[in-house]
Amino acid sequence: MDSKKFGFLTREVHAGEFEDELGSAVTPIYQTSTFKFKSADHGAACFSGEDDGYIYTRLGNPTINALEQAVANLESGYKGIATSSGMSAITTVYLAFLGKGKHIVSHNAIYGPARGVMENVFARFGVEFSYVDTTNLDEVKKAMRPETAMIYTETPANPTITISDIKALAEIAHKAGIPLVVDNTFCSPYLQRPIELGADIVVHSMTKFINGHADVVAGMIVSSEKKYHDMLRPVMTNMGCNMDPHQAFLVHRGLKTLALRVEKAQESAIKIAEYLESHPKVDWVKFPGLKSHPQYELAKQQMDGPGTMISFELKGGLDAGKRLMDNVKLILLAVSLGGVESLIQHPASMTHSKLSHEKKLQAGITDGLVRFAIGIEDANDIIADLEQALAKV
Repeated sequence: MDSKKFGFLTREVHAGEFEDELGSAVTPIYQTSTFKFKSADHGAACFSGEDDGYIYTRLGNPTINALEQAVANLESGYKGIATSSGMSAITTVYLAFLGKGKHIVSHNAIYGPARGVMENVFARFGVEFSYVDTTNLDEVKKAMRPETAMIYTETPANPTITISDIKALAEIAHKAGIPLVVDNTFCSPYLQRPIELGADIVVHSMTKFINGHADVVAGMIVSSEKKYHDMLRPVMTNMGCNMDPHQAFLVHRGLKTLALRVEKAQESAIKIAEYLESHPKVDWVKFPGLKSHPQYELAKQQMDGPGTMISFELKGGLDAGKRLMDNVKLILLAVSLGGVESLIQHPASMTHSKLSHEKKLQAGITDGLVRFAIGIEDANDIIADLEQALAKV
């Protein structure tokens, strides 16, 4: 049942389902590395593509395939490609489109390792890159070159919560005959569907909202059409970036409660953002649900809600940020996001500490910046924890 005529909540529960021989109510875990052929001819047909039977789990597996279909359905895409992690999804996309002499235009405030692997690994093989503020379309246009092979953005961005105009970026990319790739991790398909806005490829760290329980590392690529899927899938299988069947089972289970979790956390995030914005020790707050957000109107146009991610600037810089981290009690001092628990981290001293001061500032990462991922706890309890911690800053 993958029909898109049903509502989102119905599809997140039922998309990707298939009839199991024993009538299992949920997708079984096909925990096998290889599959038995019915005959030599059947095996030959599977390898030639004449038969869509399964061969080897690195190449495909029913449990994994069910998850791929489900996420692609929710993203309004052609097909999904599940991967072992969010970074393996991103790396697969890079490998499929980039090579010696090719160029990528990307947001300067994206997930740190997504930029790090480009600057430290792909650069060694002759890939060139321009990191610009993709919320500024003029900067994107100026950065384009004849050899540009991809525009890559993350919106809302990590960790600055800036929002890029997906429709406008898609127009720039398509005018140049190249794909627009959007990291949709911060929203999930419940709040934003980039393909519906013109994007060609969507990537997710399913470790975050789609799984939602901080117990699995996983990634996903969804393509808008067959040609992109056919470019990406062989790269993933050849590089061995495949997901494990049990991993897929857990993520698919988490997917079924995505909307409920996001709705509750989003409701709390609005209250917490308003509290932080009024606090005397906070210089500013970036949250798409606040009118003070520079892309507030754009967020209302392309997102179905403000989400659950907040960034804010503490007065007092680096020392203030570290003091806050050391004094929260209920809120977990940890990286990641999108789980049922609230997590807080300080980019300048943690996730982005290896960047030079100049690169941090270019990406909008100031010394007092705090990234806050809201979970499903009672909002008043989170605010009380912030209150006692901020009192020590």
